[in-house]
Amino acid sequence: MVDLLLSLAPQEGYNLTPLPDVRFLRSNRPLATTPVLYDPGIVIVCQGSKRGYFGGQIYHYDEQHYLAVSVPVPFVMETDATPARPLLAIYLHLDFQLAADLMLQIDRQGAHSDTVNPASMMSSPMDAAMRGSLLRFLEAMSAPLDAAILGPTLIRELYFRILTGAQGNAMRSALAMRGQFGKIAKALRRIHATYAQPITLPQLAAEAAMSVPTFHRHFKAITHIAPMQYLKSIRLHQARLLMVRQGVSASVASQAVGYESPSQFNREFKRLFGLPPAEESRRMRENFAIPPAHAAAEFVSSH
Repeated sequence: MVDLLLSLAPQEGYNLTPLPDVRFLRSNRPLATTPVLYDPGIVIVCQGSKRGYFGGQIYHYDEQHYLAVSVPVPFVMETDATPARPLLAIYLHLDFQLAADLMLQIDRQGAHSDTVNPASMMSSPMDAAMRGSLLRFLEAMSAPLDAAILGPTLIRELYFRILTGAQGNAMRSALAMRGQFGKIAKALRRIHATYAQPITLPQLAAEAAMSVPTFHRHFKAITHIAPMQYLKSIRLHQARLLMVRQGVSASVASQAVGYESPSQFNREFKRLFGLPPAEESRRMRENFAIPPAHAAAEFVSSH
């Protein structure tokens, strides 16, 4: 798997593939604590390791574990990698329709599971079945014809392994979007779709049919961040992407994501990312391959 990924991910950063929902990641250097925002998806590491710090817990995703994210949550991440032993990983953008179809089939086969609480993020162990599916997928992705014809079917197989794996119950519960988790997930979609517009906490609570204190409590239980802080994080991550991808200035980016005060934007940007906007966007352009935005992306992310 490592040999295959070395050729499939020649550039540091995210490498595009023939499948729009799949990217290959390579990092030749360690990364200290870095704020990230993953949209819903799965990260499978084949060499090196990452650690995510979220809600007072450490989520390992390394050669023994993969990371699954059911709703977009900001967290802090570290990477272990060297030029001689780069981090190599696969990122799967979550296809909600594919997951829903598989969940329906799994239920029809009588594979009902104990009710478990949904989770916004989970780190799951890699078993032999998952490794076998992953190897077949990487082999197919190394041949253009195989990637085009077999790739989607092998992605489906990987989804099946994830939805029936060690934490498949929690993942399926999260993707069902029922109850309070579903209401907060709907609010997250609203924030991501309208982040540049004025959004108030009472508005979000009313749309979720909750009181403000109840909404705030459930929102923070799922994202581990207050709603208005979440909105700020979304705006700052999107502003960084605009500067990196489109080359716009910090002032243009700040206005585009809903900031009225450039000085406030600069302060909050540096507080989150550790560098002023111009320096951070230059660092990203010089050190990482940042691909274009995913065509079907519903959420703001850090890549």
